Amino acid sequence: MRAGRFVPLRALFAPSDEQLMWRVQMSGDPGAFGELVRRWEAPLQRLCTRLTGDSHRAEDLVQEIFARIFTQRHRYRPDARFSTWLWRVALNHTSSALRQLHLHREQLAPPPDPDSPGPHPLADPPDAAPAPDEAALRRETGEAVRRAVSELPETHRAILVLRHYEGLKFREIAEVLDLPEGTVKTRMTEALHLLARRLARALDLPTAPPTSRRGRLPRTPVP
Repeated sequence: MRAGRFVPLRALFAPSDEQLMWRVQMSGDPGAFGELVRRWEAPLQRLCTRLTGDSHRAEDLVQEIFARIFTQRHRYRPDARFSTWLWRVALNHTSSALRQLHLHREQLAPPPDPDSPGPHPLADPPDAAPAPDEAALRRETGEAVRRAVSELPETHRAILVLRHYEGLKFREIAEVLDLPEGTVKTRMTEALHLLARRLARALDLPTAPPTSRRGRLPRTPVP
């Protein structure tokens, strides 16, 4: 047997996410809920970081999402995939948090000075010491990708993150977003074209749409 396909015996008999959530739903089982947190904390952290561009804010959002999962456990349908429901709750909560954050910034921030644009709100803090050229280029490219993703329309950004970074199939994304699969594929294509154009402008690259039909990002380093 190939090492990459080896599955520990314990995992073969481990309860499914759906079984764990059923126990949480029926009795508020803390052990079952803790196991769900252990399994899904890292994927949710990646999702929220990609959507917000802020790993520290993402940590708060993940805790809020799990709290919402527990308090809204009665809304879970036992015949549904737990992962579909989890992604949907996570996307809705993160989108709501981002809208509130943007509204708060608009209310507090002074009018922008066109002569002093300042740093992008998702940019990494500058390093104290100058970095080598290669590291600086990677940071610049990574920031360009983060900025380009953050500027995509909300639904396009969610589809891109779920498909490219989390590896969901188009059918699964359609279930999460409650959209026809054809619509998801169309928006994925649109997201890739928008992303390619933004990266071309940011990195001074030739403007050319991505040619892949498999939902992949342009060939740029991903942070």
